[in-house]
Formats: sequence, structure tokens, C-alpha cells
Amino acid sequence: MSHAPDSPHSSLPRTPAADLWRHTLSQIPSVFGRLVYLHSLRDPNTGHYRHHGLEAIFGQTEANRAMQQSHELVFAEWLEFHLDQQKADLEIYVAGLEPERKTVVEAWSRLEPYRSLPPDSARSVERELFLADLETLLSLMRNELGVASPDPDA
Repeated sequence: MSHAPDSPHSSLPRTPAADLWRHTLSQIPSVFGRLVYLHSLRDPNTGHYRHHGLEAIFGQTEANRAMQQSHELVFAEWLEFHLDQQKADLEIYVAGLEPERKTVVEAWSRLEPYRSLPPDSARSVERELFLADLETLLSLMRNELGVASPDPDA
């Protein structure tokens, strides 16, 4: 069954991935923010993605597939950025958070919440690159903000 676009101005077909992009992902101003959001939809106990609205319209299987594919695409987009692009994008994300930048950088340096952001399908080399880039960016941000390294030997 095919779905009509939401409006005559819409160029995306009515698919779970298009709906996810149109109604949610396009509203998130940074690629890193989209990565965080998609990660938040993944159930850590099952690895399946959950989004009530998409599931209600398209069913759990199609919605899960769309979220998984979107997670993979956003992750690949982040990895394709040069380090300066990643830093600018990460700055946009952090600027939109409630705590001040220094608090975020301190917490991330200590807790490393970014370690679980890659999609399950990411290859180990992609995960290693992602983590190396994030740790480099955090180091730069710590230096800019005067945040001490969490590692006393660093």
C-alpha cells in the first residue's frame, strides 16, 4: 500500500525513514544530536529501536528497520566529517544542552557516554575512529575550557 505525501510541498515519499527525517531528524540542528537521538531510541536490552509514532503508522518491523538504517546513515555522515567539521557540529550540539559547556565536557570526560552511540552494525574500525575522534575533540574542548583531564597521568 502506498502512502500519499503529507502535503503537496513534500518531496519525500511516505515511508518510515522519510517520516522520521521529516518530523524529527530534520529538526535537530547537528549531526551529532541526530546520532544521540537515534541512539536513545535503541533499547539497550534488545538492540531494537522503539518509536511509538512510527510503529503506530508503519508497524514495529518497518519502524525498527527505518530507525536502524537512519542510525547507520547518520553515523556514517559523522565519520565522513573532517575533525574541524566534527568540532563545529559537536559545539552546536553542546550549545543546545542545559548544562554549561564546561559541565558537559567534565562529565563526558569522566563518564564517556559517547561510547555507546555507534549503531550495532558499526565495524570495529569505525567504532575506533569514532572514539578516537571524540576523545580528541574532548581534549581540545578541555583545553579551551580549562577542564582538568580525568586521567591523572594524562
